Amino acid sequence: MISTETYKKIVSELLDELPEAFFRELTGGVIVSEALMIPDYARDNDLYTLGHYRVFSGVRQIVMYKGSFDRAYPQAEEDEARELLRGVLRHEFRHHLEFLAGIHDASSLEAQDEREKRAYLSKHTK
Repeated sequence: MISTETYKKIVSELLDELPEAFFRELTGGVIVSEALMIPDYARDNDLYTLGHYRVFSGVRQIVMYKGSFDRAYPQAEEDEARELLRGVLRHEFRHHLEFLAGIHDASSLEAQDEREKRAYLSKHTK
């Protein structure tokens, strides 16, 4: 399991890879939380939220959940963690950019996430 310091360092380095335009109107920035986040629809605590784009009270923010990462990838070493976190971070930035652009149709990441949620739930329905 990577340390919190290493996790934060990786996230910071990954943020440096992104164009400045991606950060437009991301007023709450990108924060690292130690929390373990399990979606309310998860069955048997088998699904973890690794990152979350949220909009609240006019604030737009990305939260990266180290506790969830640790649970999902306990054996990840730094190089693997970097690649995994790159994917999570870019996923959340796509949510941000689509939100700013007003993209909420079937091609959006929001719609794709909802389709994946429904597929997950259909496999776990008793």
